[in-house]
Amino acid sequence: MTSVTELPGSAETVKRHNIRIEDWACFVSFILMALLSAAEAVARIFFSSGVPHSSGLLTHLLLTGGMLAGMITTRTEEHLSITLLQFVSREPLKRYIHGCTNLLAAFIVTIIACCGPAFLKIGLTGEPVAFIPDRVFALIIPAGYLVIAFRFARRARLEGPGRLLSVLVIVLGVVVSFPSIAKFIWEYDIPAWARVFQDSLHSLVLFIKMPALVFLVVCALAGLPLFVVMGGMVLLFLESASIPVDVVPTDIYAALTNDNIIPIPLFTLVGFFLSESRAGERLVTTFRGLFSWIPGGMIIATVLICAFFTSFTGASGVTILALGGILYSILSDHVKYPEKFSIGLLTSVGSIGLLFPPSLPLILVGAMTQTDVFHMLAGGFIPGVILVAAVMVFGIAISVRSGIPVERFKFSGVAESLKGSILEILLPFLLVAGYFTGILSLVELGAAALIYIFVVEVLIHRDIPLKAVPQVFLKAAPIIGGVLAILALSQSLSYYIVDTNIPMKLADWMHRTTESKYLFLLLLNLALLVVGCLMDIFSAILIVLPLIVPLGASYGIDPVHLGVIFILNLELGFLTPPVGLNLFLASYRFKKPFVDICRHVFPFLIIQFVVVMLVTYVPVLSTFLTRFF
Repeated sequence: MTSVTELPGSAETVKRHNIRIEDWACFVSFILMALLSAAEAVARIFFSSGVPHSSGLLTHLLLTGGMLAGMITTRTEEHLSITLLQFVSREPLKRYIHGCTNLLAAFIVTIIACCGPAFLKIGLTGEPVAFIPDRVFALIIPAGYLVIAFRFARRARLEGPGRLLSVLVIVLGVVVSFPSIAKFIWEYDIPAWARVFQDSLHSLVLFIKMPALVFLVVCALAGLPLFVVMGGMVLLFLESASIPVDVVPTDIYAALTNDNIIPIPLFTLVGFFLSESRAGERLVTTFRGLFSWIPGGMIIATVLICAFFTSFTGASGVTILALGGILYSILSDHVKYPEKFSIGLLTSVGSIGLLFPPSLPLILVGAMTQTDVFHMLAGGFIPGVILVAAVMVFGIAISVRSGIPVERFKFSGVAESLKGSILEILLPFLLVAGYFTGILSLVELGAAALIYIFVVEVLIHRDIPLKAVPQVFLKAAPIIGGVLAILALSQSLSYYIVDTNIPMKLADWMHRTTESKYLFLLLLNLALLVVGCLMDIFSAILIVLPLIVPLGASYGIDPVHLGVIFILNLELGFLTPPVGLNLFLASYRFKKPFVDICRHVFPFLIIQFVVVMLVTYVPVLSTFLTRFF
């Protein structure tokens, strides 16, 4: 019999085992997704057939892996949010705000979890997915959100009697969810007393709707995760419109079984395999040898390397954190560029590759706007080249003015370094060839890229030990979980917005305000600049873009052009004080005061602003290549 003193240790052991199971289940889900996609491609290309049930299995593996990644993201406290809480200097106040937002998150997520059983019983038919009923896969929705709710409650970190609040918010969430629970128990034949409770809840929500929405916005600014903010808004909107809130799990299921979303976790993993290996060092050596013999050659190399990395990760922070140190050392210590120029350059090019294939943001824009992803990738190419060229030209001009010496070209050195990095350099060319020739679908391309980079970095270069591969997956999980958590609930919010004609009303109001397409584009750029300052790129695409698309259509703006403008403005927002994401990451990476980072990045901010204006008012730059496909 276990003694009382042994219980804490036993509880900790059980907790560790549960975490290990959770991690490995997520890891296996994504591995199976990649292997199944690759097998489908091989069967189709070489045998003119397919893998039985592969489509259903892939989407339900995405559902399983996505929910598990969301649970891991909650555990590691890395959900996407607006980070204004960092400006609060008083630590007690910061802890109080943190506790309140986590209690609110626990309450909202508990309601979503409690809506799940009714969806499983009524919303699904029990159709088999490769001999496994779809309800078995869908169990992860209520179970996953319940785990997330408990983790938010624990994260409040209340002490003494305050701990009771963590339990009470969960209980309150269950009570508020009673109409959905009643539907699970009695289906459509709900007792009269349960309907009275439902009507009373509806009346209460109508009474508090506006104050509650304002409160949610304030909490969002205080750090409440954005997927919880969206979930809270969806619940308020549905209940006030007398729409059963148990449609929310239906929308979550639809969003996370959408095969257009499968490339997101696959390409995110590719980016992390690159950043966790020594690929960056090999590429730096190769590009330095290729370009350092011409004025500004190291600037060209730096921009190309960062564009390469960002095009795969889709998140500028990964590029700055992974490559910032080595590139800063070469630029400042070896080539002798001024420190302020080196820091400004590296901060600005941390997001410069977002318009090049296989850019995750462009893929997501295509999925959200129902625009051909092929066209989105083609549309972003010329603006991306212009942005890269503009930064390069500025860097070359600084090099010439500062008298930066060039290095002698050594063919033998370049050949040797190229031999080490050729496999990474080939990756984007292979992907472009595979996709633009139509040999591979976007999903198959993501799987091929992941398997290819795994073989290169783990088996050939051996930068990542085989036993460390799960750790690479776990480092990528918070980004995957954060994006998919918002995507899941953005589906419900989008449906409500469309059903209530909000985009059309907004378009009508905008047309009454101004009929000028060019003035609208200017206002759009200013608005998106603010969005880019406050939100990460994935959150902005999932939350803001659905509102912008109908407006653009009403002014006759091509959806590809609009998508490119959207991404460019968000890139610019990363560099815009006072809350641009890249500014904080650079301050952390280079250990420099935030104000100094802002000052160093200002010239590059102006360059990118000019490019944004050029692309905005010359739409052919975005649409020219799409005419050939």
